[in-house]
Amino acid sequence: MNQPALFPARAMRAARSGALIGAVVALGALLGGCNAVVLDPAGDVAKQQANLVVISTVLMLLIIVPVMALTVLFAWRYRQSNKEARYEPEWDHSTQLELLIWAAPLLIIICLGAITWTSTHLLDPYRPVSRVAKDQPVPADARPLEVEVVALDWKWLFIYPEYGIATVNELAAPVDRPINFRITSSSVMNSFYIPALAGQIYAMPGMETKLHAVLNKAGNYEGFSANYSGAGFSGMRFRFHGLDDAGFAAWVAKARAEKDRLDRKAYLELERPSENVPVRRFAAVDADLYDAVVNMCVEPGKMCMSEMMAIDAKGGLGKEGIRNVRQLTYDKHARRGAVLAPQPMMVGAVCAPPQPVKQAAAERPAPTGAPLTGAGLLRPGVIGGPPRASADAVVPRANNS
Repeated sequence: MNQPALFPARAMRAARSGALIGAVVALGALLGGCNAVVLDPAGDVAKQQANLVVISTVLMLLIIVPVMALTVLFAWRYRQSNKEARYEPEWDHSTQLELLIWAAPLLIIICLGAITWTSTHLLDPYRPVSRVAKDQPVPADARPLEVEVVALDWKWLFIYPEYGIATVNELAAPVDRPINFRITSSSVMNSFYIPALAGQIYAMPGMETKLHAVLNKAGNYEGFSANYSGAGFSGMRFRFHGLDDAGFAAWVAKARAEKDRLDRKAYLELERPSENVPVRRFAAVDADLYDAVVNMCVEPGKMCMSEMMAIDAKGGLGKEGIRNVRQLTYDKHARRGAVLAPQPMMVGAVCAPPQPVKQAAAERPAPTGAPLTGAGLLRPGVIGGPPRASADAVVPRANNS
């Protein structure tokens, strides 16, 4: 009489087993489509960082796994229904157990600390790479590839000073050649990150960060910003091409065949916020453009931070020096220069006169109340200074109050 009732139960168990098997298969298919580039990168620096992640995880699991297993074991062994388990309500201390509990985690912490300390120095992004790959040091005659990186809103600008070219949202490098990145930003903080090459490093306006890396495997990789920077952040991605020497030479020749030139005027147009920007290439680029971006003086006539710091190192320019600092604050193109007044204004650059006679005349103090000359008032409210020989020679200026 009870036999027919078994069929629904069996069918239900079979359905559950089928669903479980289907879920496992589906999970395996989903995981099979993942690209574990962080743990299997194409660059030696990123590979060392991946090894550090694996080693650190394994060391921590040495204590985590036994603790989790013992937690289950103790809960089962000393359950209320187990009358055979030892019951010692007066127990309060065991020296052997204390040693075991504290010694194992302490040893793991010491190992993690030693690995972290050595890796922090060996994988310092500012430290030039000493090897191309494992057991393969950098050749003595190897010349690193210099790349200047500017994070814009919302795109990436790459300048190759050695080849005199620039690209937008496209980066290329030869395999097994060290790469030296100089990184900055035009407005807000971003994060330069190519998972297959090396770890991320921040790009900040008015500052320069560095990253040294090397690529060991040819391929087409993805780079992006890992720090949220506004509305177009999701499209702030670029392609990184790992090429052999012949392929890289062809890529450079392709860029040089373009007609566009990246001068300061073109940069100011490129700097305007835009989203999902296609790849662009420039056949020529101003040699001092990157330094001008770092020093926040791309606009013609604007004083650079390096120049202002040299003035401050000599004692500054008095009360007007405070206005200089506020005027230099980078406010992007939408409010460029509009800090202390509704109309655009900036700190005037201090230029070196070409003739020694004019230089000597410029170094004489200007009388009080005399009009400013040279890099003085470029427009109402613009603070500058009279011409001088260099940023290290500060000249007394006229009263502009």
